[in-house]
Amino acid sequence: MRFAIGDTDFLLDGEPHRVLSGAIHYFRVHPDLWQDRIRKAKLMGLNTVETYVAWNAHAPRPGEFDLTGGLDLGRFLDLVAAEGMHAIVRPGPYICAEWTNGGLPYWLFTDGTVGVRRDEPGFLAAVQDYLEQLAPVLVPRQIDHGGPIVLVQVENEYGAYGSDPVYLTKLEQMHRDIGLTVPFTSVDQPMGTMLEDGSLPSLHKTGSFGSRSAARLERLRQAQPTGPLMCSEFWDGWFDSWGEHHHTTPAADSAADLDVLLAAGGSVNVYMFHGGTNFGFTNGANDKGVYRPIATSYDYDAPLDEAGRPTDKFHAFRAVIERYAPVPPLPASMQPGGSGRLSEDGSGLEARPAPATDVAVRLDRVASLRSLLPALTGWTTHDEPPTFDALGAASGFVLYRTEVDLPTGGVLTVGDEVRDRAVVTVDGVVVGVLEREHHDRAIALPPVTGTLELLVEDQGRVDYGPRIGEPKGLLGGVAVDGVPVARWSASPLALDPIAPAALAQLAETAPTDGDVLAGPVFAAGSFELTEPGDRYLSLDGFRKGVAWVNGFCLGRYWSRGPQRTLAVPGPVLRAGRNEVVVFEVHAAASRRVCLLVEPDLGHTEG
Repeated sequence: MRFAIGDTDFLLDGEPHRVLSGAIHYFRVHPDLWQDRIRKAKLMGLNTVETYVAWNAHAPRPGEFDLTGGLDLGRFLDLVAAEGMHAIVRPGPYICAEWTNGGLPYWLFTDGTVGVRRDEPGFLAAVQDYLEQLAPVLVPRQIDHGGPIVLVQVENEYGAYGSDPVYLTKLEQMHRDIGLTVPFTSVDQPMGTMLEDGSLPSLHKTGSFGSRSAARLERLRQAQPTGPLMCSEFWDGWFDSWGEHHHTTPAADSAADLDVLLAAGGSVNVYMFHGGTNFGFTNGANDKGVYRPIATSYDYDAPLDEAGRPTDKFHAFRAVIERYAPVPPLPASMQPGGSGRLSEDGSGLEARPAPATDVAVRLDRVASLRSLLPALTGWTTHDEPPTFDALGAASGFVLYRTEVDLPTGGVLTVGDEVRDRAVVTVDGVVVGVLEREHHDRAIALPPVTGTLELLVEDQGRVDYGPRIGEPKGLLGGVAVDGVPVARWSASPLALDPIAPAALAQLAETAPTDGDVLAGPVFAAGSFELTEPGDRYLSLDGFRKGVAWVNGFCLGRYWSRGPQRTLAVPGPVLRAGRNEVVVFEVHAAASRRVCLLVEPDLGHTEG
C-alpha cells in the first residue's frame, strides 16, 4: 500500500483518505494494557493511533538503548496493525509531552558543550545514533513495507522554540537516511509565525489547537495553500500540575470544535485519546518564571480516562465521528453506564468483573532512610555539591551531607538555585524546606556542631522552553553566612527500581505498632487479593513521597493535589499476596493506605 499527500487530501493507494487518529503514549501505559487501549480507540471510530517516542526512556544512560517490556515500540505498533489501524510516529527528538526533559536524555548536556534543539555537531551526532537505533523498528513497519506507519513527524512545535531551517533540514535528512519513506509532517500552533518558523517546504504543516477550529484552519491554510488540512494535536483537555485544580474541558464544547474541524474536511489527531500515567519519575515540569512540576496522573480529561474507561467525551466524540465515517458497533460494556472493560480475550463481548471492594493495608514494617542508606546507595566525596547529572542521577533524590561547626547557628544560602526541593536537617532534625517553586535560596540554621544534610528532589525536568536540558541539584554551591561550605558527600538514592538489598532489609524488618510515621522513612505492608484488577492507591494522611506496588514504581504523591490517588495497573497486581512500599519524605498521620476501586483525580475548577 502507499500513503501520500495530495492537493486536497491524504491519499491511500490513490484514494482520498481522512486520518482519524488518537494519541496513546506506549510509555505511559502498562504494556499488558496496550491492546485494550488501542481497541477502544477503534471503537470510538478512529482509524489511526499516534505516539511520541521518548528518547530518554529508551536511553537512560550513554550506550544503552532499551526496546523491551514497556518500551517495546515494535510490539506496540504491531498491536496497532493487528487492529487494522494505521500509526503516526513522532520521534522528536524533542517531544515536550509534559515528559521529563521533553524526552531528551539528561546525559546529553552534562558537560555543557552540547546544544539543545539546534544545528550543533554534538547534538546532531547523538540524534543520528538515536534514529539509527529506531530504524529497525520503524522502517519495516511503514505502510509501503506492509506495516501501519503512514506519517512521521520531524521535531515538535519548533516554531515556539526557534527558527532554524538549517537545523530542520539536517534533521529531516537524518530521518530519510535511516530509510523512512512515508510523508513527513511538522506541527505548530497557528499563531504568529510559528507555522512558518517550525517547518520547511518539504514538511507537511499541521496545527495544534483545541478550540476556534475554523480560525485555526484558516491560518493553517494561509501558511500552506495546498494539501490536506490536519490538526495533529487536537487538545481535548489539559495536563495537571501539583497544587492546581484538575483540568477539564466540557465534552460538548470539545465535540463541537471537533465537528467544525471535520466538517471543513480536516483530518485530526485527538490529543489525548488516552493519557495514561507518569509512572516512576518521568513527569516533566514547566518554568515560565515559576517552576511547576507536572502531576503523576496524565488523565488529560481525555475520552478514555486514566483508568481506561470511556467518558462522556468518548461518546460525544464518537457521535461526531459517526457523521463523517463508519464506526464499529459498541459493546454493552463500553456504552454509557457500562463498566468500560473489555473481555480478557479482547472480543468486547463481555466485561471482566470489576474488583468488588476497597482494600485497606496497614504499613507495619518501617525503616528510616538513614538505616537503609547502605543498601540503597554509596557515597562519593566532593569539594562542592555535585549536580545530579555529574553523579549520573537522571531523576529522583540525592542526599548531600557535610560536617559543620556553627556554635551560634547561621544562614545557609544556595548560590544560584535549588533544583528542585531540599529538605534541610541538622543532626537528623528537620530545619525546613527550600523550594524552587517559591524561589527559596536561604534558610536559618540553629546552633549545631555536627551533620548538615540536604535531601534534594528532582521534581521533574523542564519539558518546554529555554530551560530544557538544565542540570539538577544545588546550583552555585552552598554557603553559611557567606562562607562556602566544602567537603561534601553525595549519595543518589536508587529508587526506580528500589535497590534489592534495601527491599530485602525492609522485608526482614519486624512489624511495629504505632499510627504515625516520621520521615524520611520507608514503610511496607502486605495485602491479599483473590482476583487482580485495576486499583487506585489512596494515601490519605501522607504528605509527600513515592509509592510502589510489587516493585512497580507508581510515581510521586503529594498532599497538595489535585490527584488523591495513584493508578495501580491491574497487571501489576496478582492473586494472593501483594506488597505496598511507601517512601514518605516528611510525615504521615496514618500508617493505613487503601487500594480503591475508583480513582480520585481531585477537584476541578469552580
